[in-house]
Amino acid sequence: MRIGSFELGNRVFVAPMAGVTDRPFRQLCRRLGAGYAVSEMAASNPRLWASEKTMRRLNHDGETAPIAVQLAGADPQMLAEAARFNVARGAQIIDINMGCPAKKVCDVCCGSALLRDEALVARILETVVDAVDAPVTLKLRTGWDPDHRNAVAIARRAERAGIRMLSVHGRTRACGFRGDAEYDTIRAVKQSVSIPVVANGDVDTPRKARQVLDATGADAVMIGRAAQGRPWIFREIDHYLRKGDEFPAPTVAEVRPLLLAHLDDHYRFHGEFAGVRSARKHIIWYTRGLAGGADFCARMNTIETTAEQGRAVDIFLREHGSRHERLQYARPTLH
Repeated sequence: MRIGSFELGNRVFVAPMAGVTDRPFRQLCRRLGAGYAVSEMAASNPRLWASEKTMRRLNHDGETAPIAVQLAGADPQMLAEAARFNVARGAQIIDINMGCPAKKVCDVCCGSALLRDEALVARILETVVDAVDAPVTLKLRTGWDPDHRNAVAIARRAERAGIRMLSVHGRTRACGFRGDAEYDTIRAVKQSVSIPVVANGDVDTPRKARQVLDATGADAVMIGRAAQGRPWIFREIDHYLRKGDEFPAPTVAEVRPLLLAHLDDHYRFHGEFAGVRSARKHIIWYTRGLAGGADFCARMNTIETTAEQGRAVDIFLREHGSRHERLQYARPTLH
């Protein structure tokens, strides 16, 4: 599969997730089998570009190509300028966010709120495509609410505007993450355009990935919440799609060096104060299903230094690694 001149490693992608898919996590997912990853959503407002939060989100040092940056905004010219700004700083693909359902994003007419104005969507996409030489892609939902599903119409406008790939989360904005993903709508989108279409929503096992690809005809699948605490899901799915059999779940002994390396990279990237706090969610996702995990996770919220936090994780995983326990705990709740 290709996006512009970039040939991707496989058909299993990392979904952009605010507060989760920072550079350390993206790099880990790529090492564990993801064929493509997109940055966290960054604001197109130039007044925010110099903020520490935005600059960290746009830091791609050492990242594997292609480097993809997701932008959010509602003003065509502002988004175009943000695209130029990012391409000048190393972005190789620009992704436009029209899928985020968060209230604070939709309240300023960004994210999935844009789906209510198809004419504005077309102006945004045309303006950004014209502004940069890099390929431009689009992430969207199936519509604003179940009475206004317009993903097919948006997809057709996007293709005419020059968008090179569509990633479709199979729910409306009003649905949030509730109910089952609408794979029939994703299939209708795929049948309406000739550009690649990526299916997103509720893909949490290798077998489910195969079923979704078959049901939608999509070119790839995109994994979000199911990768939280389980970044090896990408190699599991890729292996299943290529070989047809299950890749064994890792033992704690195998995961321990992965998690410790992830934490080290995370601390270096975020610093002491932010690092110890933002690492908590990753540690909890990794360990909550292990014996004694609930008490250990509660303790994580009381640790205030990266050194102590890393030590505690190491000791906890060493104990479980000696028993060769496998991380086969329940998947994250997806509905």
